[in-house]
Order: sequence, then C-alpha cells, then structure tokens
Amino acid sequence: MALQTLSKRRELRFWGWGYADEHLSAEESAMIRGIAVRFKRHHSTPLVPPSVEDIELPASRLQLPESLSAIVSTFPYDRLTHAYGKSYADMARMYLRRVPNAPDGVAFPRNEDDLRALFDYAAANDIALIPFGGGTSVCGGVEPDVGAHYCASISVDMENFNQLLEVDPVARRARVQAGMLGPNLELALKPHGLTLRHYPQSFPFVTVGGMVVTRAGGHFASGYTHIDDLVEATRMVTPAGTFETRPLPGSGAGPSGDRLVCGSEGAFGILTESWLRLQQRPKWRATASVRFDNMLAAAAAVREISQAGLYPSNCRVLDEMEVALNRVADEPCALLVLGFESAKHAVDHWMELALALAIKHGGVLGPEGVQSNADHGDSSANAAESWRNAFIRMPYWRNELTAYGVIADTFETAITWDKFPAFYREIMQQLGATIAALTDREYALSCRFTHVYPDGPAPYFTFYAVGDEHGDLDKALTIWKKIKQRSMELVAELGGTVTHHHAVGRDHRYGYQQQTSTLFRQGLAGAKAQFDPKGIMNPGALIDPLDRAIGIRGVMGQGD
Repeated sequence: MALQTLSKRRELRFWGWGYADEHLSAEESAMIRGIAVRFKRHHSTPLVPPSVEDIELPASRLQLPESLSAIVSTFPYDRLTHAYGKSYADMARMYLRRVPNAPDGVAFPRNEDDLRALFDYAAANDIALIPFGGGTSVCGGVEPDVGAHYCASISVDMENFNQLLEVDPVARRARVQAGMLGPNLELALKPHGLTLRHYPQSFPFVTVGGMVVTRAGGHFASGYTHIDDLVEATRMVTPAGTFETRPLPGSGAGPSGDRLVCGSEGAFGILTESWLRLQQRPKWRATASVRFDNMLAAAAAVREISQAGLYPSNCRVLDEMEVALNRVADEPCALLVLGFESAKHAVDHWMELALALAIKHGGVLGPEGVQSNADHGDSSANAAESWRNAFIRMPYWRNELTAYGVIADTFETAITWDKFPAFYREIMQQLGATIAALTDREYALSCRFTHVYPDGPAPYFTFYAVGDEHGDLDKALTIWKKIKQRSMELVAELGGTVTHHHAVGRDHRYGYQQQTSTLFRQGLAGAKAQFDPKGIMNPGALIDPLDRAIGIRGVMGQGD
C-alpha cells in the first residue's frame, strides 16, 4: 500500500530517529543487546515499533477552505510524523501508541503567500500553528501540546522552502531558505569552495531555520560554536507582517533584531530565509587524543587551552565513564579529543602549543600520536574518529534501547570555569543518587564537553538506567520525568543554564524560568503580542501568549 503523504522528502521513521529504510548493523544490534543485559540483568525481547495503522488518532477538527486544501494534509502518517520530536519521552510514547496531541493537520506551504493565508485562517478560527523544520527537537519544541485553549492545531512543515537563493563569494555569505536541510546546503555550497561548517549531531535532518530559531550548537568546540555567530540577517513572516533585517558585517544600531529571531523557537512567526556567513573549505587538519587520570585534570588543561587564543576546532573532554561506554581507550582514563583545521595554512604549530599545555597538566598523548591530513593510516585506530562515529550513531541506538526498556537520555548546560569542579561533582553525586534510588539497578552517568569558551565549558551529561525490568514504559516514563526534573533543579541551583544548545521548547520551561527574570519574560510576551496578536504561534514553547496562561506543559508539566 502506497504511503499517503503530502511530503516530498524521503520517508522518515515517525516513531524514532532516522529514515524509515535505515537500520542498525548486526554489530550495533549485538552491542545494544549487551547494554540491555548489563542494565537489566537478564535478556528481554525488545518491544515492537508501531506502524501507522497501530495508532488511533483523534479525528481532525479542521474545516479547510478550498484555498488551503492543496497544502494541508490530514493523512495519518503526516500527523504522526509531526506529533513529537525525538527525545526519549517522545519515542517511549510512540512505543506506547499514545499520541493525544497529534496536530489536526500538517501544512506544507510553498511560499510566503501560503504562510500569510495560513496565518489568516488560523487567527480567524483560533488554531495554533507549530513551525516544523527537521523535527529533531528533544525538548518538546514541535509537539502540538497546546491544551484546551485552541480549537485545533496545524504543524507547519517548511520542507518546500529549500533553495540556496544567492551566494556572495567576495563577502563569503549566502542567502538560504529556512527549510533547506544541512546536507543539501553543504552540497550546494561545495562548487563554490565554501561551507557553513556547522554540524549539529542531528545534521542529516536539521534545517537552516530550525538551527537559527533554536540557537543550535555546531561543529566547532571553540570560536564559531552557535549558529548565532554565522547569522548575518534574517527574514521572518509573522501574523502581523514581515520582519526583515539588513545584512551587514556588524552594527551598533540599537538592540539586534537578529538576536530576537535567534532562539525565538517559532513563538513570534516563521523564519523564511537567512543570510549566513560562510567559510572556505578546510585543507589542513590535525587531530590527537590526550589521556588524563580524571575529568578535573583534563578540564584544567582545557581551560588553559581555551584561554590561550588557539581556537581549536575540536576540544572535547570525555570523562572516565564516557570513555568506557564508547570504548575509545584501552584503559580507564579521561580523554581530550583535540583538533585543528584551516583553509589557509598548516596547523601543526597550533597543535604543538595545545599539546604542550595539555602535557603540562599531566596529559599523555594517545598511542595514535598526532594525525594530520598528510597521514593515510587506519583511522579506525584513531580515538577521535572512534568517538565521532559513536557520537553520530547514538540517536539511532536509542531507538532500540528504548524498545529494550532502557532509559537513555542527555542534558546539556554551560558553567563558568571557577564553578565547574563543584558543579561536576554535585551533578554526578546528587543526580547519580537520584537515579540509583529510582531504579534500584546499575546505571551509568557520564559527562563530556561539547564546546569550550575562555570563561567556561559546556558540559553534556548522558545517563542510562532501567526504566522497568519487564518493559513497562509507563513506569519508565514516570522515572524519566523525575530524573529530568531533578537534573533541571540541580543545574539551576548550581548556577548553570538549562540548555546550551537544545533550546527551551515545552520541556525546559521550568529551568528557563529559574534563570531568567520575570520582567524579561514579560518583555518577550509583549513582543509576542505585537508580532502575534492572536497568540497562535507555537503557544507554550518558550513563553505563553499574554492572554492564555498555558503553563509548563508537555512531558514535564501537569497542564491545566
């Protein structure tokens, strides 16, 4: 039976990560079975993923005018694909065949006129609009959980806004539509010898607009870390009109409009295009790994490297548990994965300087030594390459880990260097105690740095725990919520941010409210009222409309 959809993209796995025709290798499946046995103490049969026919969706409440019927789908596959993001909780609820907040329809606008027609229809009929890029949100950012405040909801998929509009090789910039996928942008830029060089873990599925409005973190561990650094100008269509900034290398003319768009999460309108700063494709590279006795020793070395003005492209620390879980060293250690790259010059000198600082702090160069683009050895022996491959495959592994009843999730933050040692110890001890008390089983809690700055790192924590010995996903979800809540409480208490690059969405609203002032959030709500007078744009994500107290909903909140 042919799949019924209005989407033109390759079929996505609606219940989990990846495309529907992608599968784990035999080696990966065996590894995941081993993890399940380790944490659950016995072998179990994984749950069967749902099919479209398995899930009974509520009837669509839309009564579409003829002018919109050609671009709005009510097909079950389209509604399911746009019902959740890709967090652990999203996958677990799909395995439970429980989708109470599926959108009533999915719009695939072809141009800005279609968007304006959608805005008019939604405003006149009290319908919430949920912008959708690649659907990789792990914080409830694309879930149409808008409570009883609206008559219906429509997910607005930007896949048709997928063109590279202009390339300026002199100023190294490009004008790009918001729905263009990361890999497609890189392919389009390659003939020009240019690259955005911004690679989130979700890179195969992310859109330019999704990265911009969530302030996504990318490839570089230092220097160009957030997409903000690469945004020169933006164009956003709102229910009140079009908001556009002027492309300039810099400006001191009042508060930046682009800064309002970056991180707006669809609360004000829908980003349709951006001017992005580009780079020449790198020609020179060097990578190395450095082993340390423990995480804090490695962190001290990284602090000095980050403050030395060297700006490594990769400067990621894996603590002892992270190293063990990903099998990137043959002995217990914390590991620094270090890399430099350039389009203009060799980078060996910068690598030498960074390694000298690492060795000064007790580091030992990994057995593979320094590998540069002049080397043609076996990259499988490279600890940096091994970890990078595991990093890219982790979301795929979670599909099957969830089916085995293993909770596998992450949270990330940023903290200043002076607070990091106590921050790390308290998170590991207190959250570890919470997980142990909730699960009464072996668990794993690890940390790595994804980005580093002269004033502090961005620690990224991963935890594995048993949701339920017998595969009860309801019980597992309850446990996960308590772990997630405790992680946000600890991060707030210890002075970190609730998210460094995963966005706020609905799930991180609690932590966001702890770290921002009431007056600031009221100011944002006032801006929303100006751009979105009827409060139809992604209500509940980031902030509420002024006249509708939706509150903290999604997997973390109790709703109304």
